[in-house]
Amino acid sequence: MPKIFEADGFSFFFYMNEHEPVHVHVRKQGKLAKFEIVNGTARPIFGKLSNADMAKAGELATENSVLIVSKWFEIFG
Repeated sequence: MPKIFEADGFSFFFYMNEHEPVHVHVRKQGKLAKFEIVNGTARPIFGKLSNADMAKAGELATENSVLIVSKWFEIFG
């Protein structure tokens, strides 16, 4: 499970058997969320985080979208 980055208590990662579209999984305190990256913006697909944590995770994913997309293609081709 490749970890992409950590910030503010959130861990952003991929599973090894990922599929398109480009997306990232997020974990905070054992709760999960998933964001699709579209044109540099994170869009929530799934989330068990609080509303505030979903907003913060989406903000962090958007801020790091270039890194997320770069790592996606580095790992999955």
